[in-house]
Amino acid sequence: MNRRSHITALIGVTATMLGLALPVAAQTREINFGFISTESSNNLKAAWQPVIDDMQKATGLKVNTFFAPDYAGVIEAMRFNKVQLAWMGNKSAMEAVDRASGEVFSRVVNVDGTQGYWSLMIVHKDSPLKTLDDVIRNRKDLTLGFGDVNSTSGSLVPGFYAFGANKVDPSRDFKRSVRSNHETNILAVAGKQIDVATVASDGVDRMKIKMPEKAAELREVWRSPLIASDPLVWRKDLDADSKKKIREFFETYGRDAREKENLAKLTLGGFVTSDNKQLVPIRQLELARERSKVDADTAMAADDKSTKLKDIDARLAELAKVN
Repeated sequence: MNRRSHITALIGVTATMLGLALPVAAQTREINFGFISTESSNNLKAAWQPVIDDMQKATGLKVNTFFAPDYAGVIEAMRFNKVQLAWMGNKSAMEAVDRASGEVFSRVVNVDGTQGYWSLMIVHKDSPLKTLDDVIRNRKDLTLGFGDVNSTSGSLVPGFYAFGANKVDPSRDFKRSVRSNHETNILAVAGKQIDVATVASDGVDRMKIKMPEKAAELREVWRSPLIASDPLVWRKDLDADSKKKIREFFETYGRDAREKENLAKLTLGGFVTSDNKQLVPIRQLELARERSKVDADTAMAADDKSTKLKDIDARLAELAKVN
């Protein structure tokens, strides 16, 4: 035995005698699961807890839930590895992928088997507002409930399709504009505290389960094109064994009656495999919105504007190549 082998063997024997474990590949035994604040944390926790309990049993992992007052809180928690797994919207998932080492691995499926949802503009059922045109025309007299800045259906999608298309700035052109989560905006419209709000269709569906009397007070005046269903995101550096267990759990969950009942409380039917490509339409929306803003900037120097527009067009062209 050479000197190096002798030392290695001696270290092993000493470690065994002292009851110490030699270094092995890091393996996760506990993870933090983050949830974007589409509604109150108490409601989200109660709805997701049966699924979390089943996840712990199936994977052997201790799963802690993490809630923040806004979407950015979950993104930042993933960035600093305080959260290793998260349920997000597409816009927040894009931010997590770009600056928080995130990676999309799954997406939710609706109870009816579809894989998408809509941004809705809602008013109280007694409101004189009947269409998007009515909202745009009367905006100076209206209070708007807008979504979190990182919300896909509460902010990005209506900001482009409803307001941007009509050259309206939702933060400046209304009598008053307030940002809140879907649940708060829905309840504010139902209680006539605000005139109109942009919310997720699945948020309204959840309200029909939780408080059907409140949902009955709402009326839809605009609906967006279909949005890809919410993704599940994990940190790319999560160990392979944990990723395998987590993926298997979600891909097989919802097959028996009890599991289906748990998911139904979330207005879900299951989960399917996905990846970062599902975020491409959201990236295109963000760039299109940025392009419109640059193009409309009359104070920007012509050369600067041309350079920025060419850069945006190049990025849009690259995204168009993604299958």
